[in-house]
Amino acid sequence: MDIPILRLGDTLLVTIQVDMHDRMALQLQDDLANRVVATRAKGVLIDISALEVVDSFIGRTLGNITAIAKVLDADTVVVGMRPAVAITLVELGLQLDGVRTALNLDRGMEMLEEAKVGRRQR
Repeated sequence: MDIPILRLGDTLLVTIQVDMHDRMALQLQDDLANRVVATRAKGVLIDISALEVVDSFIGRTLGNITAIAKVLDADTVVVGMRPAVAITLVELGLQLDGVRTALNLDRGMEMLEEAKVGRRQR
């Protein structure tokens, strides 16, 4: 089962609605990298509000997606993390290096817009 990737202007929007397993996470990583290049996206927004669990592999994959998108000239924001997921990540000592997070979709989109403005000013 592929996770749909929607395009909204120069932003790619991913809403994960099912519990992710490792193979699905790797497929999403590959699909997003290809779509960033194909669409010349400048932003990637990943909504994980439906996920009840983010294990170390999924956390690492989110970090990898962020790093890959950055190399491809796109910023990534992960939105909608549930409190229980955040608590678990902290208790396990998992760090989402380089992953920017926002509480909701609106704030995530604002963060991506701010990043675009910052790029134009450089």
